[in-house]
Amino acid sequence: MVDVEGRVLTDADRCRLLHPLVGGVILFTRNFENADQIDALIHEIHILRHPALLVGVDHEGGRVQRFRAGFTAIPPMRALGEMWDTHPQRARLMARDAGYVMAAELRAVGVDFSFAPVLDLDYGGSRVIGDRAFHAEPKAVFELAHALMLGLHDAGMSACGKHFPGHGFVTADSHVDIPIDPRPLVEIGPDLLPFRRMIEHGLAAVMPAHVIYPEVDAAPAGFSLRWLTDILRHEMGFEGVIFSDDLSMEGASVAGDVVARTQAAWAAGCDMALICNRPDRVDEVLARVHRETPATSLIRFARMHGRPHPPSRRYLHESPRFVAALRHLAGLGERDGDLQLSDPTEASLGS
Repeated sequence: MVDVEGRVLTDADRCRLLHPLVGGVILFTRNFENADQIDALIHEIHILRHPALLVGVDHEGGRVQRFRAGFTAIPPMRALGEMWDTHPQRARLMARDAGYVMAAELRAVGVDFSFAPVLDLDYGGSRVIGDRAFHAEPKAVFELAHALMLGLHDAGMSACGKHFPGHGFVTADSHVDIPIDPRPLVEIGPDLLPFRRMIEHGLAAVMPAHVIYPEVDAAPAGFSLRWLTDILRHEMGFEGVIFSDDLSMEGASVAGDVVARTQAAWAAGCDMALICNRPDRVDEVLARVHRETPATSLIRFARMHGRPHPPSRRYLHESPRFVAALRHLAGLGERDGDLQLSDPTEASLGS
């Protein structure tokens, strides 16, 4: 999975996206101007290949939301966790509405899936997770994440839980450091519970953490056969897609150069390797690596393609389900001070 340079495809982008090793595109804020523009960009990406490339985005709510103008600014997931402490049933309903609004707006412009929800526990010290996590308690994280996943499903989108087996305990940020979680496996058990329960309820994809858990394996989880194949696949019974985290991050550097990182991710059990913000590294992998994608991975990828919903942005903004969900979320935004509702009059609605 690769990214593209800007708001329209360049010849270099098209060349990369037509390479048989490339199976998906991840979009960033630099790719976004407004809903019509991103719709056109995604449409061009989708028609380049058959079957179409997957299009994903980090669109969790809070500070990790790539598309803003014309999209509802969803509060951070911690806001739902805070509601859980006093009104758990209302928090579940709100989480489902948040998932529905998030996915419906993304599906309306053609995005197949978001890398959400975060299933990490909130231990209070992580620099990179913070308010992206729902709660400190595994049960609350599962209940809210499951409700959000149901909302995603309502809008035709599969969920991707991250960052397996849990990034919340370590302070260091794997984007710029190599985090080490010194706990033995038995103490990591609570972090695994939301993943285990979400898998039991049909979670379609997982993203592992670039974190080393030396009491379990010397390799970061994303390069660990022990974590991804023995524990996630065999012990936990996960049958969906495993996406690596971005292999350009510092937390991935222990595996060597980008080719070694990509091969290590595949060898550990990842179905798709992400290389972001470094087209030179993408070109190096495409030039040096020859690999036939396993049939099992292709079958798993098929689950990540977005299902038809809604037929247009205009239809979405007029639908009773969407209007009701926005009304419910307004109450959460008032608590959190962060919700900005999408405005159909803000820009041309397009198709």
